[in-house]
Amino acid sequence: MVDLSGKIVLVTGAAGTIGSAIVQAIKQASGIAISSDLPGKLGIDKVLNVSSETDWQRTTAEIEQTYGRLDGLVNAAGVVTVGSIEKTEYAAWRRVIDVNLDGTFLGCKYAFPLIRKKGGSIVNLSSVLGMIGGPNLVAYSASKGGVALLTKSVALHGARYQPPVRCNAVCPAFIKGEMVDEVARRSRDAKLVIQRLTAEIPLARLGEAAEVGALCIYLLSDEAAFMTGALVPIDGGLTAR
Repeated sequence: MVDLSGKIVLVTGAAGTIGSAIVQAIKQASGIAISSDLPGKLGIDKVLNVSSETDWQRTTAEIEQTYGRLDGLVNAAGVVTVGSIEKTEYAAWRRVIDVNLDGTFLGCKYAFPLIRKKGGSIVNLSSVLGMIGGPNLVAYSASKGGVALLTKSVALHGARYQPPVRCNAVCPAFIKGEMVDEVARRSRDAKLVIQRLTAEIPLARLGEAAEVGALCIYLLSDEAAFMTGALVPIDGGLTAR
């Protein structure tokens, strides 16, 4: 078992499929999880719209006042819209970029000074679609590709400090849950979409949120002390092709 005893970790998008799995994994590893999400979401500790700079300033100030530091951040908040370059409306593009990329930027920016106090780890949720692209997920692919390079930049900056602030990105393929379900619902045949997504995976199944959570826990832990700037696929072999 990876041990996060005493580590304080803020998780965004904590009410979502992957975010909630990450919160649960932190607790199982004896860490202190601060769960955050939009207003009205159940089971969260902090109301946080990740695309709001004011919300980030308020949230990090509250954490500093309560704990004095932060040991980890997981930027798990994310949205998706289906559409090619010709079909995607600019408003939909902006929303995806605002949440997925701008939200991750703001999280890294405002959490970094708290993590820098004693060193720690940032884990960003990118995607295999930020590595290989997707014709009908143009906004999502672009946002997650941005997260991947943002991660590398933050990692290089964080490596300048002693103790360092590490930053890595987890890049899942298709994970069972609300986001895959939403993509399927927007198609003409949801069942066929799930079948096709599954067929793309060499291991012949969709991923589980708990599997993503376990990888995030490792990257947050001291066991991953020599990992920074990495884009780590968890994709059932999809990117091996």
